[in-house]
Amino acid sequence: MMKKIEAFIKKYHMIQENDIVVTGVSGGADSICLLFALLELKKALDFHIVVCHINHGIREVSADRDEQFVRKICEEKGLTFRVFHKNVELIAIKRKQSLEEAGRMVRREAFEKVLKEVNGTKIATAHHQNDNAETLLMNLARGSGLRGMCGITPVNGIWIRPLLCVKRSQIEEWMERYKIPFCQDETNEEDLYTRNRVRHRIIPELETQVNPQTVKHLYEASVQVQEVWEYIAAQTKKAYADCVQEQKQEGLLIYKEKFDALPDVLKKFLIKSTLENIAKASKDVTSAHISAVLDLLEGQVGRRINLPYHITAKRVYAGVLVESKKGKKQLNLEEKLSPRELLISGEIVIPERNLKVSCKVFKKKADFSFSLIPQKTYTKWFDYDIIKNSLLIRTRQQGDRIVIDKKGSTQKLKNYLINEKVPEEKRGSLLLIADGQQIIWIPGMRQSHAYQVKEETKRILEIRITEEKTDVRDDPGVNI
Repeated sequence: MMKKIEAFIKKYHMIQENDIVVTGVSGGADSICLLFALLELKKALDFHIVVCHINHGIREVSADRDEQFVRKICEEKGLTFRVFHKNVELIAIKRKQSLEEAGRMVRREAFEKVLKEVNGTKIATAHHQNDNAETLLMNLARGSGLRGMCGITPVNGIWIRPLLCVKRSQIEEWMERYKIPFCQDETNEEDLYTRNRVRHRIIPELETQVNPQTVKHLYEASVQVQEVWEYIAAQTKKAYADCVQEQKQEGLLIYKEKFDALPDVLKKFLIKSTLENIAKASKDVTSAHISAVLDLLEGQVGRRINLPYHITAKRVYAGVLVESKKGKKQLNLEEKLSPRELLISGEIVIPERNLKVSCKVFKKKADFSFSLIPQKTYTKWFDYDIIKNSLLIRTRQQGDRIVIDKKGSTQKLKNYLINEKVPEEKRGSLLLIADGQQIIWIPGMRQSHAYQVKEETKRILEIRITEEKTDVRDDPGVNI
């Protein structure tokens, strides 16, 4: 297997003489295999290895065990060891990301930080053919285009994947043959994450029921798509230079006459490139948005459409003018806030609004007096026993209602806000505490009568909303 890996590294010119290679090592079989493969290559090629390890703190004791394991190997091999301690769960909440996505970003940021500090030239990760197969299948299932079908590339700028020529089973066999120890990440055996479900259920089914060489063939297909993608990307770049012109502060203009002369296969790629360039992002630019711009190019002058990232596209005489509204118009807070489940008892942070929402439940005492109920604007008590669903903090949704008096009279939230003369531009950004479609509290405005504490109340829920003044920062990396 080592000869295969060395040949793969040479084929893609991954490592050169005197390179400083920042190597991600978690302690698992894949990353330990990568480290030992690079150490073997180092016997013939003079380059430097800097090991980077991230302790996510999710698995507590085993996470610390992994860190000590990698540290010991580095001490034995005389390698520079750099470790970062990161609270990935907190980072995921602050960035509105899944644990998987937050973990990937944290690792990437740590690797790039070390690269800069040591004047590194390459970053090596332990992705192999099974990782590529999982990525390719997930991308396809989620509606990926040609770019997503490329899977994981062997080289992407400073990023190199020396193990992409081998399968997980080959790595495990090699580690077993040479009795090389590694740490077992128990989360890899769980099916909580999408990638694990693809790994444990879908790929084995394809290998047993369709073709045992599924992983290998998916990798070969991704390599072919990569070649096609590189050609398309180069042609799109040329077409962009010819068809798209910056209009000072107004945006980007796609010239229709030149655009119409392009091959159909390039038109969608050019539009996508235009939208991504003005948005400075690509995640939420979909085929539906690209098709909408295509339709606009065939439409009447004066037509306008709204696109993600506060972008508008307008049909003008020369073609389509794509411009960003960001900075020209106040950010729409309704678009930024996703529903969050309240933690009973506990607290959650709403970073978009710089707020913290704290909840606690307690029994109503025998000597309870209604005078004890807080009269503060942003602290309220509720009858906990009548709440039917998990409470959410969110913005308005269709069907929302609120009880407005002791008789139990209800109003549509929309009508209530109109009656209260809440400006239309502010209604969509109002925070709400909701029990299903029942609004139990509009913070700063009104509490639903239906959920107020009564004589028969047995348990009380207190919800308190405060400004989050502390800046929770990532733990700095510790240089070992």
